[in-house]
Amino acid sequence: MSALVARFGEYVLGQLTQLGQLLLLFFDIARTTITHRPRWSVTIEQLYKIGWQSQAVVLITGAFTGMVFAVQTFHQFHKVKMDTAVGPVVSVAMARELAPVLTALMVAGRVGAAIAAELGTMKVTEQLDALRSMGTSPVNYLAVPRFLALLVALPLLTAESMAFGIFAGYVVAVQMLGVDQAYFLKHMFDFTDVKDVGSGLVKAVFFAMFIALVSCHKGFTAGEGAEGVGRATTQAVVVSSLTVLIANFFIAVLFNAIIPP
Repeated sequence: MSALVARFGEYVLGQLTQLGQLLLLFFDIARTTITHRPRWSVTIEQLYKIGWQSQAVVLITGAFTGMVFAVQTFHQFHKVKMDTAVGPVVSVAMARELAPVLTALMVAGRVGAAIAAELGTMKVTEQLDALRSMGTSPVNYLAVPRFLALLVALPLLTAESMAFGIFAGYVVAVQMLGVDQAYFLKHMFDFTDVKDVGSGLVKAVFFAMFIALVSCHKGFTAGEGAEGVGRATTQAVVVSSLTVLIANFFIAVLFNAIIPP
């Protein structure tokens, strides 16, 4: 029994240590961003890799999510003769929850893994030590551009996912399922508010911070060898995804408490 308690305590201490390291990394990134001129060329390159090259997977995810959500809600609402309610349900769900969460999960899988693998490889091959020996901070040179790029790219990708998801839901509901176009659009505009879109974009900003911090931290602390890099990459995706899902609940509760729906 004592051995089990000791192992549990060791696990808790390990998790608290990692949380402290994440907070220190965040403060280091914030301080470096304020006190040093950002490396705009590297940031723009990362913005291209993170934002532009992620558009295909994000837009496909958003479009088909809106389509399947329209189909499912139509068949349920059709039972009680509320076909025209499909519009506001799809738009509000995409704006508040589906677009920001699914976009963040797609970006965490694609970009988070790439960041962790790249930084982990640099650590294993002692390139981080080489940067320090030349007087260059790895946080300033590597973490800050990726952090800023994610902070800009993820809200934009989320907005695109919202738009494509709502449009795809509209096409399916009106063209395939026969929902009246005028009522679909009228109810959608009546019941979809600016705060719904704002809620999704605010979530995207926080999700970008979490993905960048976790991915950079796992890369900087990767173990030795190819196995260490692979483990860091896997942990970056898993931890980022879980953080997004958990944080989504608390951000939604806080946002609704501040600005009631």
